[in-house]
Amino acid sequence: MIADEVFSGTYVNAEGPQFAGEMWHWGMGELNMIRTTSQQAAVGRRGIDRTEEHLILHLQCRGTSRFRQQGCDASLEPGDFSIGSSHKPYSFDLSAHELLVIEFPKAPLAERVAALDDIVAGRICGASAAGRIFHDFLLSLWRQGGRLLQEDSWEPGMNTVFYDLAAAAIRGSDRNLGDSSRAPHGQALLARAKAYIETELPNPELRTTSIADELDLSVRSVQNLFAGIGTTPMGYVLDRRLARAAERLMADPAASVTEIAFDHGFTDAGYFTRCFRQKFGASPRNWRLGQ
Repeated sequence: MIADEVFSGTYVNAEGPQFAGEMWHWGMGELNMIRTTSQQAAVGRRGIDRTEEHLILHLQCRGTSRFRQQGCDASLEPGDFSIGSSHKPYSFDLSAHELLVIEFPKAPLAERVAALDDIVAGRICGASAAGRIFHDFLLSLWRQGGRLLQEDSWEPGMNTVFYDLAAAAIRGSDRNLGDSSRAPHGQALLARAKAYIETELPNPELRTTSIADELDLSVRSVQNLFAGIGTTPMGYVLDRRLARAAERLMADPAASVTEIAFDHGFTDAGYFTRCFRQKFGASPRNWRLGQ
C-alpha cells in the first residue's frame, strides 16, 4: 500500500468491498508530507522503532476524525490538528475527509515547546490567530512543493519556519482543557497529583501517564487539572525539579552540578543547566556562588 511505503507501518480498514481514496506525497528536508482524501475509514499505524524519535502531524482540512494514542482521545474538526509520536501505535476514525500529514524529527520542536510530551496526542485548536497562520502556511507549503524542490536554498529556511509556526500554534491554542481544578473534587485530585509528583521527582521516567495511572484518571483529566493552575503536568514537574535542585545547590556545596541534576530526574546535565538558567537567570554554578 502507498501509505505504508511513505509512512511505514500504516494500515487502512474501510467498510465494503471497495475503498476509494487518493494520496499525494512529497518531502522537503526534514519534512515528509502526504495529502490524503478518502471515504469513511479507520486508519492506524504501528509504532516505528528508530534511533531518533519522530512526530507526525495531522491537519484536518475537510471532514472530521477521532485520533487515539496512549490513552489520549482527540476529536478534530476542520482546521484542527493533532501531533502524535511515530514511535507508538495510534489510530484514526475518519469521516469522508481530506488530511495533510507531516512527519518530522521531534527534537527541533521540543526545543521550542516546553513539556512537549503533554501536547502529543492531544487536539490543537486551529481557531487561534497563530493556528490559522500555521494552517495557511502548511497549505501554501504544499501548493508550492514542486517549485521549492527545484530550489535547494529554500529547504533550511522552510524547515525553520515550520517549527517556529508549529510552536506558535501550540502555544496560542485554546485546547479547551477546562477548569476542573477549581472544583473541590478537582482540588483534592490536584493535591494528590502534587504529592505524588514530589515523591517521584528523582525518577526520570515520570510522565503524565504515570500521574494518570496513580490517580486512576485519563491523561486528559490530569491535563485538565494542571490547566486550571495555568500549566501542564510536565511543566509543573520541571518547575518543581528546578526548585528542589536550587535548594540542594545551596544546602550541599560538596555535590556536583551533574550529581544534583541526576538526583532530580534530569538525564542530561546540559539540558538541566539550560532550564535552570532560563528559570533563575543564572547558571547552577553562579547561583551557588550567589552571582
